[in-house]
Amino acid sequence: QVQLVESGGGLVQAGGSLRLSCAASGRSFSSYTMGWFRQAPGKAREFVAAISWSGGNTVYADSVKGRFTMSRDNGKNTVYLEMNSLKPEDTAVYYCAAEAGGAIRLATAYDYWGQGTQVTVSS
Repeated sequence: QVQLVESGGGLVQAGGSLRLSCAASGRSFSSYTMGWFRQAPGKAREFVAAISWSGGNTVYADSVKGRFTMSRDNGKNTVYLEMNSLKPEDTAVYYCAAEAGGAIRLATAYDYWGQGTQVTVSS
């Protein structure tokens, strides 16, 4: 069992930056691929980024590539999402997720989810 708690969301102006954190409990954290997803009002949950268990491989959605960076610290059971050059269209609730196997861009591949943190980007 893994429990995930996101933090770091807030209100920021376009062009600004935020750093999201996701703290995990559970002894198997370092064995999981981790992902970030987001969901805007009235829209489906969408893939943002994922990172391998070692942190050696990352994958990003085209919409955030070059602006967002995902990382992890297995010693602290925490994953991060550094978000730069934020745009109003990045406004959403951001969720972290832990996955035991499957297609990492699909929400259905993830077994555990946090409660989400709101990110609002004003124009």
